[in-house]
Amino acid sequence: MSKPMMQFTTVGQKMPEKRKAEERAGDFDEIYQGFPPPKAGEQSSRCEQCGIPFCQVHCPLENNIPDWLKLVANDRLEEAYEVSSATNNFPEITGRICPQDRLCEGGCVLEQSRNDAVTIGSVEKFITDHAFEQDWVKPIKPALERPQSVGIIGAGPGGMAAAEQLRKKGYQVHLYDRHDRAGGLLVYGIPNFKLDKQVVARRAKLMEESGIVFHLNFEVGREATLSDLRAKHDALLIATGVYKATDLKLAGNDLENVVQALDYLIASNKKGLGDKVAAFDSGALDAKGKNVVVIGGGDTAMDCVRTALRQGAKSVNCLYRRDRANMPGSAREVSHAEEEGAHFAWLSNPVSFNGEGAVDSVTAIEMHLGLADESGRQTPKPIEGSEYDLLADLVIKALGFGPENLPKLFGEPGLIVDQWGTLPVNTDLMTNLEGVFAAGDIVRGASLVVWAIRDGRDAAEGIHRYIENQQIQAAE
Repeated sequence: MSKPMMQFTTVGQKMPEKRKAEERAGDFDEIYQGFPPPKAGEQSSRCEQCGIPFCQVHCPLENNIPDWLKLVANDRLEEAYEVSSATNNFPEITGRICPQDRLCEGGCVLEQSRNDAVTIGSVEKFITDHAFEQDWVKPIKPALERPQSVGIIGAGPGGMAAAEQLRKKGYQVHLYDRHDRAGGLLVYGIPNFKLDKQVVARRAKLMEESGIVFHLNFEVGREATLSDLRAKHDALLIATGVYKATDLKLAGNDLENVVQALDYLIASNKKGLGDKVAAFDSGALDAKGKNVVVIGGGDTAMDCVRTALRQGAKSVNCLYRRDRANMPGSAREVSHAEEEGAHFAWLSNPVSFNGEGAVDSVTAIEMHLGLADESGRQTPKPIEGSEYDLLADLVIKALGFGPENLPKLFGEPGLIVDQWGTLPVNTDLMTNLEGVFAAGDIVRGASLVVWAIRDGRDAAEGIHRYIENQQIQAAE
C-alpha cells in the first residue's frame, strides 16, 4: 500500500546532520552527512504532490521531483533513481552544489506558505549515492553502435552531460580537456567541502567504462587546431566554460598577494588532490596566518572565504557592494561561512589596495542602494567621506568570469563570437561553423552547473539531429 504524502503538518523540515562549525572549519571534508534511508523517506513524505509542481518549474532540468519524492517515501529507491537520472546526468553532484534555496526549494509551495521547503537537494543526493552503494548505476551500453564520432572540447559538466547523452545513442564520443583530470570547475573550482572530488572521479570512471574516450592535458590550439578536430569528427561541441576573470582597475591592483579567485581555488584544490603547487608551497596562494579580504558576493566568493578559513587564515573579511538581500550567491553558503568565522562587510566597495611591493591593507568605502537600473536592481552608490581601512595580507578578487578569446586560442579566426566573447548559436545550439556546436557558459555566460548540464543535454539532441540529417542528405 502506498504511504501517505503531505506529512508536513506532522513532520518538520530536517536537513541531514551538519558537522559542527569548529570541526568542519579545520578540514576540507563535506559538511553534511548523508540521509539514512528512513530519514530520506520521512522528509520526502512532506511533499504536497502539487498539481502544478513549482519545484519542477524552477529547476533548469525540469526534474520530476514530486515523482521521485513519492518513490523515496514509499521505499521504492531503485525506481526513484531511474526517475531522477532520466532528466539529470549527475544528481549526486547537483544535489550537493545547486543553490536549491534559489531554485527548486525556493519554489516549493511549502516554502512559499512558510511551512519550510521539502529538503529536495539532500534527497536528490541521497538517491544516487544510495544507488552507487547498491550497484544500481551501470555503464552505458548502447543498443546500437554508430560509426559516427563526436568530439567535445571541455570535460566539465556541460561536456560530460553531452557525452553521456550521445553515448546512449551509440556515438563514438571523445572528450578533450586541457586539465589532467575530468570535471572542469567541478574538480578545480569547487572546494572539496562542497563536492568531494571522489564523487566526480567516480562519475568519470563510469563514463570511461561506457566507452567514452578522454583526452586529458589536451589543449585545442596547441595539440590540435579546431580545424584539425573538425576533420577528425562528424561533429564538434565546444563546452569550455568561461575562465577569464573579471578584474578591478584600482590603485595597487598589481601589488603582490592581490590574486584572482580561480587561481586561488585551483591551487587549493590541486593541493588537496596531492599535486605539487609551487604558488601554494611558496605561500603566495596559501591563506595560513594571513588577514584575508575577499571581494564579491557570489558563490565563488563564498568558496574563497570558506577555503581561507580552512587554510588557517588569521581573519577573513568579505566585501560586497550591495546588501545581504541582494547578493547573488546562496544564502546558505553565507550562513555556513558566518558559522565558520567569516565576517561580511555588506554595502562596502574597495577603493584601493595599499602597500609597498605587497598588499598590506584595503581601503573600502561604504555604499547605499540608490535607484534601480535597467535590470531592476538598485544601483550601489558610495557614501562620501565613509572610507575605512582593513588589514590585508591576501586579497582575493571574486568578481565573475568571462570567455577567453576562442578564435585565437583555437586557431580558428572564422569562429564568430558576440560582443561579450560568447558564442552565438541557433536553436540546435550550432555555431556559425557547420557541424560545430556550443553549450554551457561559453554560450550563456557564467552561470550554474545545472544550466551547463541542461545545455549539454540539449546540444546532444541538436548534434544527433544534425548527423542524422547529414546521413539523409548523403543518401539522396
